[in-house]
Amino acid sequence: MADKSFLTWPFFEDHHRTLATALDTWATQSLVNIDHSDTDAACRALVSALGDGGWLEHAAVDHHGVSKLDVRSLCLIRETLARHDGLADFSFAMQGLGTGAISLFGTDQQKAEWLPKIRAGTSISAFALTEPQSGSDVANSTMTATLDGDNYVLNGEKTWISNGGIADFYTVFARTGEAPGARGLSAFIVPAATRGLDVVERLATIAPHPLATLQFKDCRVPVSTLIGNSGAGFKIAMSVLDVFRTTVAAAALGFARRALDEAIVRVTTRQIQGAPLFDLQMVQGHIADMAVDIDASALLVYRAAWAKDKGAPRVTREAAMAKLFSTDQAQKVIDRAVQLHGGDGVKSGETVEKLYREIRALRIYEGASDIQRVIIARQTIGQ
Repeated sequence: MADKSFLTWPFFEDHHRTLATALDTWATQSLVNIDHSDTDAACRALVSALGDGGWLEHAAVDHHGVSKLDVRSLCLIRETLARHDGLADFSFAMQGLGTGAISLFGTDQQKAEWLPKIRAGTSISAFALTEPQSGSDVANSTMTATLDGDNYVLNGEKTWISNGGIADFYTVFARTGEAPGARGLSAFIVPAATRGLDVVERLATIAPHPLATLQFKDCRVPVSTLIGNSGAGFKIAMSVLDVFRTTVAAAALGFARRALDEAIVRVTTRQIQGAPLFDLQMVQGHIADMAVDIDASALLVYRAAWAKDKGAPRVTREAAMAKLFSTDQAQKVIDRAVQLHGGDGVKSGETVEKLYREIRALRIYEGASDIQRVIIARQTIGQ
């Protein structure tokens, strides 16, 4: 059973502790019956289950007066879901990321149209930012949105889009040209059935997730689909990532906690030369290192989440530190768990083997580790 002592830390309020306990109970009972043999179908089933359970209410703020996302709640949910089921974490996270721009910057009409369906789990969202030639360099995006009367006409390509191919709508960032670089981007809501939007490739990865490349060819959307102001797309994207980048670190923390749980069971039940594997000092050293890495990650994650919830206008540096450290250390923790399992650790379908495949992408998406280092260095110099 995963360590819960961190819930007593002063980062949390009583409702956070109640949330974490209730979700852990629900996940134990509800996630075991989800069939993962078809990834698309599994994601749809998980979104529906998360909606029925009321957990998606935390991913998309209520348009009846709730003004902000609670980052500590988002992190606790992602950590808990990741510990139980990586695809459940993915399904929850993408509902929040895909609607983050609407929650934070959308009009009342946009919120009323989309957020209730997201919260209920009856609609699936996606965040379409990355392009083939620009990757993490958002300011270098080349997809265009040209104003034509009462419509914008979108042309270009997005890739590595999570929920690509199963989403009901996409939050799309395109260049409207108010200024060069970061100042000339805008954000739009594009329903999946919009003419001129095509899924041109489904992307297979080492941990199965619904991912796709999208092509926009003379794709027309009404002016009413613009989120926030024209030219504010970069600010919107960074504000959304400021919230959800910390939650990526929380997911990595959940994977690491599960790996430590599995490692502890292994070393206390596996016999070597008539004694538990744990009796070996080098094994004890591995367990100690894993525990330290996990606690250090948790401190960085919940510092960033707490700072954002308490009113910090931006937590760019704190979120980058949390994501960089937690994802890198989770990779090491999981690798140690695989090593302690011996041959069973690389057997297809084993828990630690699945964790090994799940964790790798977290060091790349929503800003690769080296990009986080650049952000941290620049923020540190700026201070």
